[in-house]
This record gives sequence, structure tokens and C-alpha cells, in this order.
Amino acid sequence: MGKKFLKTYEILLRKAITDLRVAKNILEDFKNGETELDLEVVYFHLQQSAEKLIKTILDFHKILFPKIHDINELIDLLKENDLPLFDNIENLIPLSDYAVEGRYSILLDDISDAQKYIDILDRFICYVQTTDKLEVN
Repeated sequence: MGKKFLKTYEILLRKAITDLRVAKNILEDFKNGETELDLEVVYFHLQQSAEKLIKTILDFHKILFPKIHDINELIDLLKENDLPLFDNIENLIPLSDYAVEGRYSILLDDISDAQKYIDILDRFICYVQTTDKLEVN
């Protein structure tokens, strides 16, 4: 029996879930006193999760997207193609700053904002899995 090859949107969804899990783990380790907090790394993974979730939807609907990291531009692609939008999706736009800049400079954000984004991304993952009937095995 042959091995099942994943579709691009399935890979993107898995990676989005993994990025969110990494951000959660870093925060949890910090809260448990196991590590110093590198908030920029947390925000980078939150941004990556948001970006990949939007690209999951686009790819699932066979919409080509450029190799960009700007969440606002990706949301515009969803709108241009009349795809239903997740209720809180625009609250994720500020994460775009962490796509590249966050890796090379210090951006100041609050740890409590990270939890806000985690909550939104948890709901966004459920939305993508339910709306587009995507499963992660």
C-alpha cells in the first residue's frame, strides 16, 4: 500500500498548528521558570501560525498567493476572492511586524498580548478545520 502524500494546504495547516504549539511551549516554560522569555520568538511563531492559516485557506480554494508575510495583504486576497472571513482575523494584522523585523530587532510587546493572540489563533485553527473540513492526522 502506497504512502499518502499530503496536499499543500494540509502541510500548511500542520505547520500552523506546530508554530502555535511552539509559542505556547515557550510561554509555558517561562511561566514554569524553566527558561528566559524571548518574546520576539514567541511573536514570530504566532505570526507564522497566522500567516500559514490564511495560506491554508487560500490553497484549499486553489487561489495562488505570492510569497509574502504580510497578514493584511493575505486577508485582502481572501476578500478579493469572496472567501468567508474568520471573525477576529483582522486582530492578527499587527503580527506582520514579526515576520522578518522581529527576527532582527527588538520589538516591544506585552506578554499578555501574546495570550490574546494565542486565544485568537486557537479559534482560527478550529474555524479552518470546520469551515474547510480539514483534518490533521
